[in-house]
Amino acid sequence: MAITAAMVKELRETTGAGMMDAKKALTENDGNMEAAQDWLRTKGLAKAAKKSGRVAAEGLVAVAVREGKGVAVEVNSETDFVGKNEEFQNMVRKIAAAGLGVDSTEELNNAVVDGKPVSELLTDAIAKIGENMTLRRLVKVEAPLVVSYVHNAAAEGMGKIGVLVGLEGGDEEIGRQIAMHVAATAPASLGQEDLDPALIEREKQVLTEQARESGKPEAVIEKMIEGRMKKFFEEVTLLGQKFVINPDVTVEEAAKAAGAKVVGFARVVVGEGIEKKEEDFAAEVAKTLGGN
Repeated sequence: MAITAAMVKELRETTGAGMMDAKKALTENDGNMEAAQDWLRTKGLAKAAKKSGRVAAEGLVAVAVREGKGVAVEVNSETDFVGKNEEFQNMVRKIAAAGLGVDSTEELNNAVVDGKPVSELLTDAIAKIGENMTLRRLVKVEAPLVVSYVHNAAAEGMGKIGVLVGLEGGDEEIGRQIAMHVAATAPASLGQEDLDPALIEREKQVLTEQARESGKPEAVIEKMIEGRMKKFFEEVTLLGQKFVINPDVTVEEAAKAAGAKVVGFARVVVGEGIEKKEEDFAAEVAKTLGGN
């Protein structure tokens, strides 16, 4: 029986198996879908489908830099233990390297690593390691000089927080210092002009209400709001923040003193924004022992 692309697609969707594995299963079973599903299960290649609904909020962020281009790639797993797995780390490192040649997470999912699309590489890893895994995001920074930093490193170039800093001028040393600053302070944007207008408006409304509660004249209130908004911009923008290594100067001033201009940055934290299901440790162990 001829094996069509539609058949392969259907089997992949119902089992989570890789494309070549799905095709082989159908070929081995003369196109019989149920038999092919059973074949994949006996080979341990259909586990991914069972795992795909689980929340993957742990994992690693890996950084890679080459010739004025830097990427931070987040690959999630269900537990922190997988992030310490050398095989998982090697896979994430290769995915990050492939990220230098693409422009989006979708493109990276389709990029070929070790002879397979990244999406299939992850499916294979899910079946082998037994946890759900996802390629969550790819973030890029391009500049004449891009410097990376990883906080809480699990292995070289990967950990819980990955930072990229793009500079015009300067050197690796000032770039690394600024990257460490970014890891510590989590700035909302590079400068005031890059801030989300909704965030600015929300902060202004709060500060306005606070100022009006003082009962002072409107002219005085306007001055109060202006001063407080200035302080807000200094606290949340990278260029306006006090440099953690030398709080007497801002990041912008520190960069300038080193002959550099910060033109971009990225800060990627594992699991950031993912709603995690809270489970106490005893319950987690009991669940594992129960085989669920």
